[in-house]
Amino acid sequence: MAHLSFFEKPGCAGNARQRALLEAAGHTLDRRNLLAEPWTREALLAFLAPLPPAQWFNRSAPRIKSGELDPDGLDAETALALLLAEPLLIRRPLLRREDGATLVGFDTAAVDAFVGLPDAPAGRLEACVSASGHCATPEP
Repeated sequence: MAHLSFFEKPGCAGNARQRALLEAAGHTLDRRNLLAEPWTREALLAFLAPLPPAQWFNRSAPRIKSGELDPDGLDAETALALLLAEPLLIRRPLLRREDGATLVGFDTAAVDAFVGLPDAPAGRLEACVSASGHCATPEP
């Protein structure tokens, strides 16, 4: 089993569901507050660089859901500046294994390949699980 740094939004029901799946699979988590983390360009790019910038964003963030911000078509520099200024926009969770390998988001097949996740439901488990379409806790 793996020990992971798990960067999450505290109070997010989706992140709670993801944590439960990882812990049920026997993994241990060092839970980190994604919103309070002192992100630097280099630290964030360690997670995000392998992905196209549009995939760096949390599609459930209020500014994206409202249409105020469209991450599609943003260049990497603009996208990174937005994420550093407003961490709520960062796609979550961010996962880091003890060997330094990272993963963004919670596609169950990708998580299974990353650390092992037997018996997990198929698909991406990143969407908000509240009836309102927003996380159950208010945004900070």
